[in-house]
Amino acid sequence: MTVRTTKRSAGLLVYRHTGEGLEVLLGHMGGPLWARKEAGAWTVPKGEYEGDEPAWEAARREFQEELGLTPPDGEAVPLGEVVQRNGKVVTAWALRGDPDLTAFRPGTFSMEWPPRSGRRAEFPELDRVAWLGLDRAREVIVTAQAAFLDRLTEHSG
Repeated sequence: MTVRTTKRSAGLLVYRHTGEGLEVLLGHMGGPLWARKEAGAWTVPKGEYEGDEPAWEAARREFQEELGLTPPDGEAVPLGEVVQRNGKVVTAWALRGDPDLTAFRPGTFSMEWPPRSGRRAEFPELDRVAWLGLDRAREVIVTAQAAFLDRLTEHSG
């Protein structure tokens, strides 16, 4: 009998207020499978963690690993959980900040590419990051994660 464990991820939805309104920091998923996609290819910077690691600590660690940036300090607003189409449970917090994106240095992952070639290649976890207004963010974020944008909007008025 196989025991399936639910994969869990934690992340930080960093936001800022500008003259244009509320903006959120999202990352475009890296690797060849996402290279030509926009809709559904942007995500809250997040990553998987094991059950014994507190989700908040995992969210901060993953922000650092995925972006190469120190997560902002400040009061975190819990945004709860969502379940993505693949069954992964994602927990997120909103955190006000304005990190210097010129220092963006993504973590990497390895996968066989091209498929069935026997060759492994390295790809960035996130190939780019951007500040997006809420309307644009809703157009491109992973579908389930749009709930985080709604919850942030409720919090920030």
